[in-house]
Amino acid sequence: MPFVQFELELSLRDLEPWSEALLEMGALSVGAEDADAGSREEEALFGEPGQSGQPGQPGETAAPPAWRRNRVSVLAPDGCDATGLVEAAARRIARAPVPVLALQVLEDEDWVLRTQAQFLPFTTGRLAIVPTWHEPPPGRVAVRLDPGVAFGTGSHPTTRLCLSWLAREMRPGASVLDYGCGSGILSIAAAALGAGEAIGIDIDPQAVQAAIANARRNGVAARYTDASRFPPDGAQRFDIVVANILANPLVVLAPSLARRVAPGGRIVLSGILDRQATEVIAAYGRASPSLALSPWAQDSGWVALAGSRAD
Repeated sequence: MPFVQFELELSLRDLEPWSEALLEMGALSVGAEDADAGSREEEALFGEPGQSGQPGQPGETAAPPAWRRNRVSVLAPDGCDATGLVEAAARRIARAPVPVLALQVLEDEDWVLRTQAQFLPFTTGRLAIVPTWHEPPPGRVAVRLDPGVAFGTGSHPTTRLCLSWLAREMRPGASVLDYGCGSGILSIAAAALGAGEAIGIDIDPQAVQAAIANARRNGVAARYTDASRFPPDGAQRFDIVVANILANPLVVLAPSLARRVAPGGRIVLSGILDRQATEVIAAYGRASPSLALSPWAQDSGWVALAGSRAD
């Protein structure tokens, strides 16, 4: 069955009432993303302690439900009058109608194949991240990974930056900590590249289970655990610490992550917009003056920071 899909641009204040009204008036689904994604104005807001943490904790405020400017995708039944639906929703909440953008009809098709077509093999240096429905390219270390419940398929710039660093900089036998492991892609890649030890930790139990399954699928010895069960700061140090999270959590975690870097070890941080890099660098300088960070590479407005510990 075909569907009608169209887009609206809504402010943070308008998003919730408009979404509820559109669903009440017959929309099948409503989804939002940052209207400034891919630009210097992109907002990284999910799970950022200190900025969007849980209410009630000292120094933290409730997480914003969306972005300042939201690009809203609306899916409606075949034959739906998009303008009429928007006007009905506007009357429902006593607002003026907003313009309908990017109207199209989605024909009935094999949605599994369509989804698979969006995930192609990604290569960087010696590495190739390959979904199971593709053959790995020759001459590269292949990591087989399908999209799932946990973040990390190689398609996001922050993940690509970390994978590129590992492919170029990691030496066989190194011990690697993947902090905030998500799907386990970084620790699995490190293990496939010859890490002597690869450990991933995450606060999400689903991510831990997904990472364990992905490691088994790739036949690597990476290990995973919940963050609450990991040894205290400094109890175990690593040659490489990699954390692909977001800027504010990285700032909060600076003392903890710095203590996990072995003398002479290296650290790689991503999930940082370029305008946030100075703040993150300063936080790690305060946490450990011997841990000097600097921008390593950029991709689509995101930056990866890397550095080494002198002591």
